[in-house]
Amino acid sequence: MKKWHEFFNFVLNGIVAAIVHFFVLIINIEILHFKSAGLANFIAAIFGLSVSFFGNRYFVFRKHDELLVRQAIKFLILYILVACFHGLALYIWTDMYTLKYLYGFFLISFIAVFFSYFGNKLMVFKT
Repeated sequence: MKKWHEFFNFVLNGIVAAIVHFFVLIINIEILHFKSAGLANFIAAIFGLSVSFFGNRYFVFRKHDELLVRQAIKFLILYILVACFHGLALYIWTDMYTLKYLYGFFLISFIAVFFSYFGNKLMVFKT
């Protein structure tokens, strides 16, 4: 039961991080009048990833005995790898096999959640 509770907290934390990412993006474009949506999104992603990291560290896995910087570096490496997997998988799905990109996006995102969960659990926070 604890494992499902932990996974539920992981998903909840991811939803909160995505909401933060989204609202910072809106603030950057609509209120701060960023000219570049790409730059606005990049900055918003930093906020979202920060919420995700600290939520995982203190709420989901509750492992904060390791140095924060060391965990943050491992977290960033993991998310770079997950992003590369996501991009490559969607490229193969859509560009090579000419399948509908939205179906691929959702399927690959679903798989990426599990990669992210187990990567965080086994490599970043080692619980």
